[in-house]
Amino acid sequence: MEFVEKLESFILSKIMRYKMPGLSIAIMSSGELVYAKGFGFRDLEYSQPATPQTSYCVGSVTKAFTAVAIMQLVERGLVSLEDPVSRYVDVIKSPEVKISHLLTHTSGIPALGYAEALIESFYKLRTDLLLPIAKPDDVLSFMRDHTEYPHFKPGERWFYLNEGYVILGKVIEKVTGVNYEEYIRREICNELGMVKCYFTREEYSRDQDKATPYYVSQDGGLVRAEPIFGVSADGGLFTSPLDLVKFAYMLADRGVWSGKRVLSAKSVELMETPHVKLPYESPTSRYYGYGLIIHDEFAGRYKLVGHSGSVYVYTAYMGYLPERKVAVAIASNISGYPLSLIGAYALALAAGVEEEALKFLVVDRVVERVEGLYSGYKDTVRLRVRRAGDTLILEDVTARRPPTPLVLEHVDENYAKFYIATLYTKIPVEFYIEKDKVLMIYERYLLVKRAT
Repeated sequence: MEFVEKLESFILSKIMRYKMPGLSIAIMSSGELVYAKGFGFRDLEYSQPATPQTSYCVGSVTKAFTAVAIMQLVERGLVSLEDPVSRYVDVIKSPEVKISHLLTHTSGIPALGYAEALIESFYKLRTDLLLPIAKPDDVLSFMRDHTEYPHFKPGERWFYLNEGYVILGKVIEKVTGVNYEEYIRREICNELGMVKCYFTREEYSRDQDKATPYYVSQDGGLVRAEPIFGVSADGGLFTSPLDLVKFAYMLADRGVWSGKRVLSAKSVELMETPHVKLPYESPTSRYYGYGLIIHDEFAGRYKLVGHSGSVYVYTAYMGYLPERKVAVAIASNISGYPLSLIGAYALALAAGVEEEALKFLVVDRVVERVEGLYSGYKDTVRLRVRRAGDTLILEDVTARRPPTPLVLEHVDENYAKFYIATLYTKIPVEFYIEKDKVLMIYERYLLVKRAT
């Protein structure tokens, strides 16, 4: 299949370029599993290969499960989207904050940073902080002073709030009388026939096909790590792409899996409704719904729904095109190339979407061409362009000036325009891309790419 050849070539190029040890992916179309494969290693030390059934922590993809659980409870009359959160969890004092606000990250409370601080202290990225959070109740204790932190009225602004989804997990426990993890397993995972669906270290230790997490050290090497446990409704689910794609396809099929209704079509459509516009836009995101991210013009014409997840040492993405009944799930045991873009490419190929409509492919090709060492006339000026995550960096080889991010303004196959922003000036940096050379125009200089 041409689609398989293209997809595998794309994935291999990204995992090699970004030093990603392992990656697993699964795709469903029209109710059938059309592709599933593991790439690289789930564990480098023991040369264990990744498989489609390899378990990864999917991070914030868990939020979609939490949102489905809330919508199930709404359908059963156990909770209302307009209920004040304070009715269930007393850490939120204002009766103006509704369940719907937490689902859409519009409670008005800016991110309190518990997840970031937990990850950074756990992996010793910060040595000045140790955040004592081992379970969801610890997050609630951490939040006790949040009313002293400046915030907006509910519904005024979008602030991605991990703590809000921790609270939703507690709401689920309050109204069902069972713990969050057990509810997700019983009412969602079991209904979908998901083999892998867990949250605890004990379950992780028993798993015979799990991914060992890694991160990149300051010197560029891969560091073997341990997962963080104790995170729950906002980002603690472990599952495999082969199982996760069932969840994504259930949503694509309006709440039905294998003839069984897990959620009403009305609830799915409410989850997919663009409730708030995001303050940023990417090829896969423009709006936030209920635990789902929506782009209403993917490839210029399709509705793309999904969610990404990252806990620093694991990344994941699940997404689907409801109009085409195609879904994808993908996960890796490191942070690297955005999995949302690999997932978007996979969906486009599986749905027969024209590659020319995927602008991020052009950006990728151009960035690969412009990266490298540039020199001016007789090597009097030397600059380097390198990629750092999702950013291009311009460096003065002589180190007379600090490295500077390049902000993309325009791109096509033969020309790209970026700019450097200062307090008072917007300086263009242009690249002219020819078959056998690349030219850079920056300030007063014309430079030629000499090497990668």
